[in-house]
Amino acid sequence: MCVYVCRGERSRLLWVLLFGFSECSKSQQGAQPQSIKIEGDITLGGLFPIHSRGPAGVPCGEVKKEKGIHRLEAMLYALDQINSDPDLLPNITLGARILDTCSRDTYALEQSLTFVQALIQKDNSDVRCSNGEPPIIPKPERVVGVIGASSSSVSIMVANVLRLFAIPQISYASTAPELSDNSRYEFFSRVVPPDSYQAQAMVDIVKAMGWNYVSTLASEGNYGESGVDAFLQISREAGGLCIAQSIKIPREPRPGEFEKIIKRLMETSNARGVIIFANEDDIKRVLQAAKKANLTGHFLFVGSDSWGAKIAPIQDQEEVAEGAVTILPKRASIDAFDQYFMSRSLENNRRNIWFAEFWEDDFKCKLTRPGIKYEQGRRKCTGKERISRDSQYEQEGKVQFVIDAVYAMAHALHSMHMDLCPGSMGVCEKMDPVEGRMLLQYIRSVNFNGSAGTGVMFNENGDAPGRYDIFQYQMSNVSIPGYKNIGQWTNHLRLNPEDMQWSGGDRSIPDSVCSFPCEPGERKKMVKGVPCCWHCELCDGYQYLLDEFSCDMCPFDMRPLKNRTGCRPTPIIKLEWSSPWAIIPVFLAILGILATTGVIVTFVRFNDTPIVRASGRELSYVLLTGIFLIYFITFLMIAEPSIAVCAFRRLFLGLGMCISNSAMLTKTNRIYRIFEQGKKSVTPPKFISPTSQLIITFILISAQLLGVFIWFGVIPPHTIIDYEEQKPPNPEFARGILKCDMSDLSLMLCLSYSLVLMITCTVYAIKSRGVPETFNEAKPIGFTMYTTCIIWLAFVPIFFGTAQSTEKMFIQTTTLTVSMSLSATVSLGMLYIPKVYVIIFHPEQNVQKRKRSFKAVVQAATVSTRLSQKSNDKQNGESKMEPDRSQ
Repeated sequence: MCVYVCRGERSRLLWVLLFGFSECSKSQQGAQPQSIKIEGDITLGGLFPIHSRGPAGVPCGEVKKEKGIHRLEAMLYALDQINSDPDLLPNITLGARILDTCSRDTYALEQSLTFVQALIQKDNSDVRCSNGEPPIIPKPERVVGVIGASSSSVSIMVANVLRLFAIPQISYASTAPELSDNSRYEFFSRVVPPDSYQAQAMVDIVKAMGWNYVSTLASEGNYGESGVDAFLQISREAGGLCIAQSIKIPREPRPGEFEKIIKRLMETSNARGVIIFANEDDIKRVLQAAKKANLTGHFLFVGSDSWGAKIAPIQDQEEVAEGAVTILPKRASIDAFDQYFMSRSLENNRRNIWFAEFWEDDFKCKLTRPGIKYEQGRRKCTGKERISRDSQYEQEGKVQFVIDAVYAMAHALHSMHMDLCPGSMGVCEKMDPVEGRMLLQYIRSVNFNGSAGTGVMFNENGDAPGRYDIFQYQMSNVSIPGYKNIGQWTNHLRLNPEDMQWSGGDRSIPDSVCSFPCEPGERKKMVKGVPCCWHCELCDGYQYLLDEFSCDMCPFDMRPLKNRTGCRPTPIIKLEWSSPWAIIPVFLAILGILATTGVIVTFVRFNDTPIVRASGRELSYVLLTGIFLIYFITFLMIAEPSIAVCAFRRLFLGLGMCISNSAMLTKTNRIYRIFEQGKKSVTPPKFISPTSQLIITFILISAQLLGVFIWFGVIPPHTIIDYEEQKPPNPEFARGILKCDMSDLSLMLCLSYSLVLMITCTVYAIKSRGVPETFNEAKPIGFTMYTTCIIWLAFVPIFFGTAQSTEKMFIQTTTLTVSMSLSATVSLGMLYIPKVYVIIFHPEQNVQKRKRSFKAVVQAATVSTRLSQKSNDKQNGESKMEPDRSQ
């Protein structure tokens, strides 16, 4: 097939390839598609959703008892009735080829290619059997018309193919308005009215119940989308009806999709009315999601004919569906079909290849079939079960229309036979084959009483007249829960409100109004394009209600009242001494000040002792003054901001660090220059005397002071109230912060000079690391600077990383003061605590050693360095000696 089809006529190339691909694919699978074949003089096609749509990668799912099997059996029943009727198509037997669409349009399209096999011309001249003889290829039966399909999306897909081959199609359930377009779907007819009539009826129902605010829910596809579009258009034309949300259910919904749909519907919870144009599976899953969300009784569903009076969509979801108003083309239960269907069994219904599957599902048992593994724990079917006696049975709502569709095709063929074959007892040559376009004309001309006694006819677009019954699913105050007829629609609505009842048996019609009056602090936001509706929106953030329709921002220093009808001043706060953010820094500062004071008192008391003099008394007092100021700045940072406090903050914030770093830089620079000079000459370097060191230190300090005084001149110190720093989304927690006018940038600039001094001092400490500690303080100063650098490296990310925090001021103040106290503590501990310990507890070590000349000091340092490099275990027990400052 795959070879010779591809060599067909060029005019038929596209369809031959399509057909050939389908056949090749099927032959590779090893089996032809399952279908029901009933022999006859004239063959009709049938399309039914025997199975639901399968999961991803699987075309078909579980069997559909009502929508699939009931409707299929209705066609078989109609064929039996027609073939046994001596007055309708006498001596002509109608046959059928019936296929399963699996509720999927793409799968139905592939299946429907079976109907056009006989119409595809193939060139078989190049095909030969192994013996050289031409092959005998069985001619497929010619389908003259198709009954179906069920869903509009499937009907549209199939109609596009059948139109190309002029095969008429009569649907028993497709109601999409799009199918009324005779220019695109000229061979399509239907015995059910289009959704444009149904949509008008549903608009009338909504208005009759006093609702003016509803949502719409549609399955993706022609049926759902067209139905909702028609409803929206009619509601706009009628006016007075607002659409809250229009939601589309995807064709392949992802897990959790229906839960999201329920959440979206609850975004407009006042719109309790939900107009639903959806397939049976989607309706069931919507109800399941509503039940799962504990919203039983909230939504008031108005369902289209796809819901109708079916049990399957609401099975196990009856509480959620209670009160649902549904619409169904006017129909009657066909008693003769009930008798026929209830008499079906496994023995007398072998022509229905899916009946065994229905039997298992209907009776909750399992048949033993070849190739099918028997499920343990499930009852085995006996074959003696009977429909309605051993299972629940109710005739599916579209059975009448399936029968009418088959009869419409039969009446058209009968009229055609009477005109083309008068007096002929069978199919004459003029009807072999049946010409599709001519048959269509006969179909559009039929007018007969259908199975329910109502007239069956078509207008010029192939549509049936609009006649609907209106149902409501009721559970309370009734002996048997079910659908109750509460009215009908035939061009106008006749509704019986006294027959209606809602969740819990309430007979008052629930509200589904567009908008309720807004609460205080809420403004009306009109829905664009729908002037009858508004949303009540809370004036959020720092807004208050200006008038009925608008909110306005409170002034920057105010926040809204709790009911948002006005504004009130924002409370002012500052860092309190009792705050945990202040207690820790103050505690550290007090300890540091006490320790620094103790060191200063000790040094003053033992001012002329060798250890004090050897440490460089003058620079030590300067360094200790800087350490004292570093601790002292903690109190200024926590004190209540004022002009004086802000001025002192500017002055002392960087000054303490500048003084201590300047003194240590001068010390390390002096040591470095002494020993670098000693490598070249015995002449001491310049500016190493105490006076020179003090002058250098004060020059370095003066740069900091100059910058601060320039800052005073350019921007005088003052306080500000920052309303932005602690302004969270909830205005109840908004506070204005009283603070000095120092931004993060200005604070870092104030400290930047001290940080430069610290880095420079660290560089000199690294360069002097080879000088033995016997002769100087280079290593303690180096350790001090390394530790200080680590502290400030940790400070920077903490300080700037909290810039977006509502506790920014408190965190940054604490971080800054603690970091400064830690750096001061490191300097104090590394440089002076050991000296104080020796002075107080080991006075015998605080004695004068022999003075050395500059040359002797350098030589001793050189020798000591070389020896320490050769012998790491040499002990270093000599006392520290400074070079003679007189040189």
